[in-house]
Amino acid sequence: MEQTHRRKPKTATQIPILITSSIVPYDSGVKLSDPQQRLFHAIEAIEQWIRVAPGSKLILCDGSNFDFKPIIKEKFPSTEAECLYFENDRSKIITHGRGYGEGEIVKFALKHSAFLREADRFAKCSSKLWVENYAECASEWADDCLFSAIFKNFFSISKRVEMTQVDTRFYISTNAFYLKNLADAHCQIDSTSGFGLEDSFCAALRKINQKRYLFSALPIIRGVGGGTGKYYKYNWHRVTKDRIKLGIAKRSPILHDLFND
Repeated sequence: MEQTHRRKPKTATQIPILITSSIVPYDSGVKLSDPQQRLFHAIEAIEQWIRVAPGSKLILCDGSNFDFKPIIKEKFPSTEAECLYFENDRSKIITHGRGYGEGEIVKFALKHSAFLREADRFAKCSSKLWVENYAECASEWADDCLFSAIFKNFFSISKRVEMTQVDTRFYISTNAFYLKNLADAHCQIDSTSGFGLEDSFCAALRKINQKRYLFSALPIIRGVGGGTGKYYKYNWHRVTKDRIKLGIAKRSPILHDLFND
């Protein structure tokens, strides 16, 4: 029998949470473009993160030179939060979209965050969003990285279920794995052909033949999507439907080894 040596699972509070933000959007394609509205929803998400992940350290990293520190001090004074900010490469975001800026933000945070230097892994979530069942997702942690994915052909008789992208809104990774395999994935984005950050992450993971990097549980992501400007409709019906789809994908022989079961 094949022997596997996996790390002991970590509790949710042992994993610092990196929240990536751009209060001023440089991608003209986003629907939620008003900085005040973006800030409102970012603060809303921070409040929810404090609820779903009590005791976790938060790193707020903004790529539009917005400093969250005064807001954190005023609204969440007892929360351990580190606030970083810098200026994204505007021209690259205009050309390649917000996924490019997202990659720059994570890379900046890994270089400059004291909280991340003290830890060997991190959870990442886009601002304005939170993961309702974060503790369940974090309890799966045991290896290099964990993502959820996007699949197709669930109910096709003639076609097999396929994974098309990984979901970059929320994931967990070790610092070392990310820096080695994913830190420059945003540089591979090709907006002219529709090859985005989700595609480049997926390609990078396939290139190294990574196994067991998909959450077994379904991350329940809530909040407002910056691209659409609308709240995710994650009601009981939607969650049930998505869990059924996830179960079908996990039973696929060609996908089974990708799940963290």
